[in-house]
Amino acid sequence: MDLSGIRNADSPHFYFILGELISSTDQDHFALNMLKLIDKLLPVTALTLSEWTFDKSNTHVVDIKALGSAGDPADIPAPDAPRPAANDSLLKEMLDMEGSLLIRQKTRTRGAAGKVSRIAAHQCALVSRDGNRRCVVNLYRSHTQKDYSLSQLSLLKNLSDALLPLIESYAQFSRQSTLRKMGSWMATPIADQEPTHIQREFQKRLTLCDITLSTREQEVCLGLLNGGTVPEIAEKLQLKNSSIETYLKRATAKLGVSGRHGLTKWMVGA
Repeated sequence: MDLSGIRNADSPHFYFILGELISSTDQDHFALNMLKLIDKLLPVTALTLSEWTFDKSNTHVVDIKALGSAGDPADIPAPDAPRPAANDSLLKEMLDMEGSLLIRQKTRTRGAAGKVSRIAAHQCALVSRDGNRRCVVNLYRSHTQKDYSLSQLSLLKNLSDALLPLIESYAQFSRQSTLRKMGSWMATPIADQEPTHIQREFQKRLTLCDITLSTREQEVCLGLLNGGTVPEIAEKLQLKNSSIETYLKRATAKLGVSGRHGLTKWMVGA
């Protein structure tokens, strides 16, 4: 990345912060370190990191996973819906992108009853593409400050060459961390594991993917995700082992995966 001519980029402290960011791609404070680095170059009051997963044909979003945030929460607008509408400007750009992308956006915060209360923070987004995944860095600047200038947007585009590969590494770490947690859940006997968290995440994934499972299919999937064996689940539901296998096959067919391992990977978006 060429940082020549960029304010503060030649200072030892800047390279110290850059080193901290690079070394934190497997740590929870990655978002804070990224904010520190960017704010060293131009004023930014908050940022959010997310990973968007599209279907295989890259025509619609099936999941949006928050990867972290940093800065002033007041400058981060709440989403209007779990998934963006088809006419969303960011979504339109992301559907057609080939390489990395810098998008300048206009957003509004909302007050009571959905009414616009004030102009929101100035916003722009850096986006990378890797197959059917998009890693997004949303940058916010307080509405009391000036909007991004053309030179600052050019700087961000140049900076994206270094930032986007780092967030892709962090997104991969996040997926692997979720898989490890899933492994620890599955190692716990079903009788000792409260299913509340897994059930909530499972229902969220079903909604995002627009998939409907029968009650029995859900019970079998949740039983397996909670670490239960086929005989344990059969005994709990008072069904035959073969019936549990049948419900699992029906459920995983709807999810587009195969077997218990495929169910686990689908659960974490891998």
